[in-house]
Amino acid sequence: MSETVLYDYWRSSASYRLRIALNLAGIPYQAVAVDLVKGAQRSPEHLARNPQGLVPVLEIDGLRLTQSLAILDYLDQTRDMGLLSKDPANRAQVQALAQSIAVDVHPVCNLGVVAYAASKSSDPSQVREDWMKRFIRPGLQAFESLLEAFDQQPYCVGQTPGLADICLMPQLYNARRWGVEFADLPRVLAVEAACGEHPAFAAAHPDAVGAG
Repeated sequence: MSETVLYDYWRSSASYRLRIALNLAGIPYQAVAVDLVKGAQRSPEHLARNPQGLVPVLEIDGLRLTQSLAILDYLDQTRDMGLLSKDPANRAQVQALAQSIAVDVHPVCNLGVVAYAASKSSDPSQVREDWMKRFIRPGLQAFESLLEAFDQQPYCVGQTPGLADICLMPQLYNARRWGVEFADLPRVLAVEAACGEHPAFAAAHPDAVGAG
């Protein structure tokens, strides 16, 4: 079997999701850094991997895959990870929970989007912080409300981590980084604590991976 290679950036939310999933699945991988701040994602070499100029890119099973949610689905189906229920109704509800972060909050807080917004201001640093707070907190508030449809468990929807946890934790890292207040969201805090104690999440954390 070919070596598994993850092209990622340490602070990329989408890459962070995949690091968690690969750790949960027990899949050894080689990490290759793509420095988004230096613009490495726009290099001809990386554009050959992903014409969108985004991370992550995962090379696994002889495939080259892009888009974190699609890759998570592939890993779930090929490694029987149990990230989603087989029940169609529950599956749809959990996907909606995960996508409320990965589809609605994450894209508007993407590095390129925020950099463009900041470039239009005379105070870029303040714009970045205000922008993040403007979009992340309402997203987390909605996530907290969506969690009410599920019985309280250590993780978002069960006794083991699933798709929603994988999408939530990178966003909470961003929230803390940008000073977003969410101490009033008890379910979110409980999930954060449970995930923080799980080795697969701890090993995937940006502070554990580092800028190198």
